[in-house]
Amino acid sequence: MNVFVAGASGAIGRPLIAELVRRGHTVTGMTRSDAGAKALTALGAAVARISAFDAPAVERALRESRAEVVIDELTSLPQHPSELAAALPGDRKLRLEGGGNLHRAARACGVRRYIQQASGFFIRQGSGLADELEGMAIDASPGVAASARTYTELESRTLNAPDIEGVALRYGFFYGPGTWYSPEGAAADQVRRREVSIIGAGEGVWSWIHIEDAALATAAALTIPPGVYHIVDDDPSPVSRWLPAFARSVGAPEPPRITEQQAREAAGEDAVYYGTKLRGASNAKAKKTFGFAPRPLEWFQG
Repeated sequence: MNVFVAGASGAIGRPLIAELVRRGHTVTGMTRSDAGAKALTALGAAVARISAFDAPAVERALRESRAEVVIDELTSLPQHPSELAAALPGDRKLRLEGGGNLHRAARACGVRRYIQQASGFFIRQGSGLADELEGMAIDASPGVAASARTYTELESRTLNAPDIEGVALRYGFFYGPGTWYSPEGAAADQVRRREVSIIGAGEGVWSWIHIEDAALATAAALTIPPGVYHIVDDDPSPVSRWLPAFARSVGAPEPPRITEQQAREAAGEDAVYYGTKLRGASNAKAKKTFGFAPRPLEWFQG
C-alpha cells in the first residue's frame, strides 16, 4: 500500500515509518529538515521536503507518491514542557491550516483513507473512563479548552468528509524513546529537579501510550473500520500514582505536594486541570476491533 506520512520526523513519525516499511508498505515521509530527511531515507522511506503551509507543494507531493492512505501526525511542540503554552498557537496553526492543506490535497488526489492524530486525554469530564462517544473538554481551563477545540475541529474535518474514509486516533500521553517521558527526556529532568508536584489529591487521571505501541496501532489503522479509537494504555492512572512511580523509575526524589491554590498562583489554571481534573480513556473499542494490546506502563513494573 502507498502511504504518505506528514510529521514523519517527529516522535511518533520515525517508529511509525519503520513499522510501515517493515510491513511492506511503500512510504513517503514529509519533513522540512535535513536531519529528518536523512533519518527517513535511512528507514527506507521516500522523502517529501515541503512545508504543510505550501498547499500546491503538498498536493504535488501527494500525487507523486500515489498515496492510498494519508497519516496526519503534524505537530509543532517544543523540546521542553515548560515551553508548551507559548508553542500552542503555532501548533494549532500547523494542525488546522497545514493539516487543512493536507486534507484538501488528499481529497483532491483521490486518497482512500485519512488517519488523524487526536487526543485521548482532553476528554470531557465525567464518571469512569470515557469511551469514543465522549467529546472533548471544550469548557475546561483556558489552555486545555483551546486544545480541546483544536482536536474537536480535527476530528470533525476527518470524520465528516463524504468522499474519504476518516480515522481519528486519540492517543494517550506519549512515553518512551524520543518523548518527554523517557529517562533522557525533559519531563524526567523536571522531576529530578522536583519541579513537578502532586497538586491537591492528585486525582487527575492520565492515559498513556508507549510511542512504539502508538506506531503499531497507527499501522493497523490502515485497514480498520473508519471512526474514532482510543489508543491508550490499559490502566489510566491518577497523578498521585503515576508521578511517584515515574520519579522512582528515573532516579528522582519523591515529588513535592502542593495545594490547588498554590499551583494556581504558581502555574495557572491549566496546571490545576492537568493535576486534578483530566479524565482517563477506555481502550476497549480498539482491543475488540483490531486486537490492540498495549504494554503495561513500565514505571509500575517491578
